[in-house]
Amino acid sequence: MAGVAPEGSQFDARQFDSKMNDLLSADGQDFFTSYDEVYDSFDAMGLQENLLRGIYAYGFEKPSAIQQRGIVPFTKGLDVIQQAQSGTGKTATFCSGILQQLDYNVVECQALVLAPTRELAQQIEKVMRALGDYLGVKVHACVGGTSVREDQRILSAGVHVVVGTPGRVFDMLRRQSLRSDYIKMFVLDEADEMLSRGFKDQIYDIFQLLPSKVQVGVFSATMPPEALEITRKFMNKPVRILVKRDELTLEGIKQFYVNVEKEDWKLETLCDLYETLAITQSVIFVNTRRKVDWLTDKMRSRDHTVSATHGDMDQNTRDIIMREFRSGSSRVLITTDLLARGIDVQQVSLVINYDLPTQPENYLHRIGRSGRFGRKGVAINFVTLDDEKMLGDIQKFYNVVVEELPSNVADLI
Repeated sequence: MAGVAPEGSQFDARQFDSKMNDLLSADGQDFFTSYDEVYDSFDAMGLQENLLRGIYAYGFEKPSAIQQRGIVPFTKGLDVIQQAQSGTGKTATFCSGILQQLDYNVVECQALVLAPTRELAQQIEKVMRALGDYLGVKVHACVGGTSVREDQRILSAGVHVVVGTPGRVFDMLRRQSLRSDYIKMFVLDEADEMLSRGFKDQIYDIFQLLPSKVQVGVFSATMPPEALEITRKFMNKPVRILVKRDELTLEGIKQFYVNVEKEDWKLETLCDLYETLAITQSVIFVNTRRKVDWLTDKMRSRDHTVSATHGDMDQNTRDIIMREFRSGSSRVLITTDLLARGIDVQQVSLVINYDLPTQPENYLHRIGRSGRFGRKGVAINFVTLDDEKMLGDIQKFYNVVVEELPSNVADLI
């Protein structure tokens, strides 16, 4: 995994900020234009009625920081570079921007979205479909590990939007199963991840096959030099929208810690909470794949029903488990950070960090799932004596106060 610090390392906020500033002052000032208009309600953005219906039906009430700035310039057809961490509502920003501009009478692919993993691509497809429900949008996810034939069949029947991973999308373009003549919007999501995973050449190849006037949106948590290079080559006077770290909110998510002192005491604490967990749907994060298996066994041996996923499982197994969890037939999911970005389950209102993340940024990826977009949620952190410094770092990083868990935890959810 790119960008994951070695065990025990501390995230250095100052270094992060100064690297950012160097990059921009040296390189970017003359190239980007900035866009500062802020819309503090979805109603003010001039969106189609049926798109607004989809946005509200999905459970959004108030736009997040990136949505307040990012949706409108995209709907105006501008090239955009939008920088914000995962969990801040980027997906809905570009989905809304695309849905606003599609011509629904023409059933041809008009927008192409690329993402670094299948999970993320499938997750974007779901959001696009949900937000575009009242518009009658046709969306298809083109990802590896699925039937090429089936992809070709769906594409030839006609879709408005394709979301996919670079390998499969390039393959479909090359076979001309996906025609690019009507594509007018192209989005790279988690561009930093994508470039660090070595999809760079494929992304360039895909670009070559798209119409020259295509609108480009790049969404990324950080802007590595490769991402800037892409913007230089393929974008036209892009507007840069930066949501600073301290504007990322964990608003609406109540955060608590439980002082467990020793690692060995976590299991008892979790079992005490189990009844509360099962009232709602909850996700439990641990730091290693081995621990996912260990904790799953321990919970099951005490007759607690839990599901588990991690990166060693094959795609098929993971899909089945996530389906069960999304449908609510399993209510407690144990997993690692690897999958934090791909889990967006509407009903999750409780996240437990059985292990604190090794890096503060991952804290947002994990708990930002539960209260996404102004939804309410609760996060409970298990803290041993060794974790106290990390909890302090997290509180500084997000400018939050994490309080001790009160005894009436069930009332909070």
